[in-house]
Amino acid sequence: MQTFLEFEKPIQTIIEQIDKLKEVAVQGEVNVTASIKDLEKKLKETRAQIYSGLTAWERVQVSRHPDRPYTLKYIDYLSDGTFMELHGDRTVKDDKAMVGGFGSLNGRTVMFIGQQKGINTKMRQYRNFGMANPEGYRKALRLMKMAEKFGKPVVTLIDTPGAFPGLEAEERGQGEAIARNLFEMVQLKVPVICVVIGEGASGGALGIGIGDKVLMLENTWYSVISPESCSSILWRSWDYKEQAAKALKLTATDMLANKLIDGIIKEPLGGAHADVEEACRLVKAEVHKHLDKLVKVDGEKLVERRIRKFCEMGVVLKAKPEPKAKG
Repeated sequence: MQTFLEFEKPIQTIIEQIDKLKEVAVQGEVNVTASIKDLEKKLKETRAQIYSGLTAWERVQVSRHPDRPYTLKYIDYLSDGTFMELHGDRTVKDDKAMVGGFGSLNGRTVMFIGQQKGINTKMRQYRNFGMANPEGYRKALRLMKMAEKFGKPVVTLIDTPGAFPGLEAEERGQGEAIARNLFEMVQLKVPVICVVIGEGASGGALGIGIGDKVLMLENTWYSVISPESCSSILWRSWDYKEQAAKALKLTATDMLANKLIDGIIKEPLGGAHADVEEACRLVKAEVHKHLDKLVKVDGEKLVERRIRKFCEMGVVLKAKPEPKAKG
């Protein structure tokens, strides 16, 4: 059963009309082909109209859509079913919120790493809603270093509401684990491509987000804080989350304009959840395109460019004060 967001109600109405006509056709053997075609045309136009003018908050909602493909779905498609998951950080345990392993992307061996939220309530609890503990980030780093050892590129898929904020996570060094990943990822001598496929919240996302190319799907967000948390801090209420989303400049378009990412991957009309297969195909094509170029670059050059790229972010140049007039 499809799930519809509040602003998708007009789309839901048309889809329900199409389904009813199909039932009529089956039960009464009535030819309703023309009517269905008209409604399908209207559906396409309605989707285009709604999705061409989404607000920042509506894009946040789309990024959280329960029917949206998650990390393992993308990995399975990108690797053509060759993915072999690797487990554990060799220190504490295997964090189920962070998945990773080798797979073959168009004949090239790649290390895939990403946060997995879970496709239903039971699996979301099992995956801790995609919120990794320190051992999750240490597992990710272990796999990245393994990829570097064997000269294999790394592809990370980011989709998390944030690193797990529990007391036990802090006791085991959550901040240190994420900081260590930032330090080590920028020095990896193999190509690294990062793709935000859903939510990109705070250090939880950044912990696997340092790459030669950082891409975002069209209806995703990437920010230091979620709109709800920002609203609760500034206004002591979640009621201002829409204003917060707009002010945070967290959409893919905003991030590209501020030169914080390298590109936007278009989604199928109506979002990735409207056509999962097509969404996966678009991501695969974009990742393959960038990998083809990056694998030809020397490892030392990759590190040099990566360091320069991230050091230049957020730099503000102040104009020199004009000299005071004499007399």
